[in-house]
Amino acid sequence: MTAPPPPTELSSLAISPDAPFTAEQRIWLSGYLAGARSAAAAPVRKETGMTPVHVLYGTETGNAEYVADLLTERLTEAGVPWELHELDAVGADALAAMSRVVVVCSTYGDGEMPDNADLFRKMITADDAPRLDATSFAVCALGDESYEDFCAAGRLLDTRLAELGATRILERRDCDVMWEDASAQWFPEIVAVLAAAPAATVAPEPAPEPEPVRRRDRPAPVPAVLAHRVRLSGPASDKEIHHHEFDLTGTGLTYAAGDSLAVVPANDPALVEAFLAHLGHDGDAPVGDRPLRELLTSAHEIVTPSRDLLDVLAERAADAGLRAALRDDRAACLWDRDLLGLLHAAQVRLDPEELVGLLRPLQHRAYSISSSPLLFPDRVHLTVAAVRYRCADRAVGGVCSTHLADRLAVGDTAVVSLQPNTGFRPPADDVDMIMIGPGTGVAPFRAFLQERAARGARGRNWLLFGDRRSDHDFLYRSELLGWASDGLLTHLDLAFSRDQAEKVYVQDRMREHGARLHAWLAGGAHLYVCGDASRMARDVDAALHDILAAHTGGGDGAAEFVADLKRGKRYLRDVY
Repeated sequence: MTAPPPPTELSSLAISPDAPFTAEQRIWLSGYLAGARSAAAAPVRKETGMTPVHVLYGTETGNAEYVADLLTERLTEAGVPWELHELDAVGADALAAMSRVVVVCSTYGDGEMPDNADLFRKMITADDAPRLDATSFAVCALGDESYEDFCAAGRLLDTRLAELGATRILERRDCDVMWEDASAQWFPEIVAVLAAAPAATVAPEPAPEPEPVRRRDRPAPVPAVLAHRVRLSGPASDKEIHHHEFDLTGTGLTYAAGDSLAVVPANDPALVEAFLAHLGHDGDAPVGDRPLRELLTSAHEIVTPSRDLLDVLAERAADAGLRAALRDDRAACLWDRDLLGLLHAAQVRLDPEELVGLLRPLQHRAYSISSSPLLFPDRVHLTVAAVRYRCADRAVGGVCSTHLADRLAVGDTAVVSLQPNTGFRPPADDVDMIMIGPGTGVAPFRAFLQERAARGARGRNWLLFGDRRSDHDFLYRSELLGWASDGLLTHLDLAFSRDQAEKVYVQDRMREHGARLHAWLAGGAHLYVCGDASRMARDVDAALHDILAAHTGGGDGAAEFVADLKRGKRYLRDVY
């Protein structure tokens, strides 16, 4: 195995006092750099005669893959041989032959497996799953603590591997969305355990050449100017969708079609003041070395409660029924309440220090990029729905979507960072492409089509798009119709659910054109899905299986067809 090049020296990085960042942006950058410093390399040591560690990852947006990459670097530094594979690339026989396994897996949606781990899940949960009595393992799980099924995918893998007889060498490490610090603390623990293993007494069987070391230092967060914004949805639409453009000039950021852009938001000042009024505290009062108002504005999540805070309220709420609900059915309890509403209902007033200690760090939000660098090398386009809803008698907004729509003016600067998604790219120029992206799910496919046009790609393109009403929700109407007219889009099938008495969705259009869909896929087309994970993506997947069952001799044939698509990286999803 070839040793990786020395990593970038990060230990001396600091934020200059003259850098053009706000206070909240400095907080986020400090956390980012701290995580990056923790991953800085130690001297590379020569490999020993140890059996290799198989590092297996399941990822939806690239974070788990990135953590797996960092782990392989640490293993190289410690002289521990390794092989790196996606979970779905590992079959039953291969898994049974592995003696040392480390799994890094994210969770998305409502506790679901990432797309490149679902075949592995099915394999290890099947009745004929292999016994793993000679295997030792550890799991690092990535998730979002605000969801009830926090790290569910990693928990399932951890439990099932043990049930199959594998020996757990380190307790599962669960990482919240701010996973950098938690994973950095895990690295030395897992590497120490793996490096302490004795050398192999019997020469292992020849193994395939491992993947080359892939240093993928993520682009650092940078300030970028919001250069343009326009509302895409009509005035009578039920939705509020904006097109935003950030100027990348001078940032050093370069992106690819399929990537995402993360934006660092600030909380709504009106919500901050409502918090302060409920607490009965002075916003200028210091908590630690910063004013309370500043912490609530730029450092902590104040819409979604943390698990620790819910635990406290489950003990202290004045109403016994609410205490019981917070213990037994939190999802129902939080259905129509944000954190402030919950504090009101609980009649609990935490002192500032305790409250701040129970809040989660304010997180960046990532959005699929809706432009191609071949057309817009110095601009990145985002297509974002402003989330607005009511909690009791109060209006509440999505933290970042309303920050972009309401509180960030054109000409203002935001801290952004690129999130590469190497597993979600347009196919080769001569390969056909089917894209299913209703609503804002059209974003990456706009980028894909721009890319295909700029490259003069010969492959055919088919887009299934829809929303509620064509008069008000036809995002990028002129562009899409123009591409259909000039032939870039071989097919443009639309599904506007409220334009007729009976609702019609993209999965209905799939079924209408099932023979064509099967023919394209049988001919080598790649299938892409982007948008809502909880309903749309599931309904699309069910329709796909139904269509393929009708053309492949039943459910078993459809399942194998879909499995082949996934193994061949021809069924790719960017869902949220």
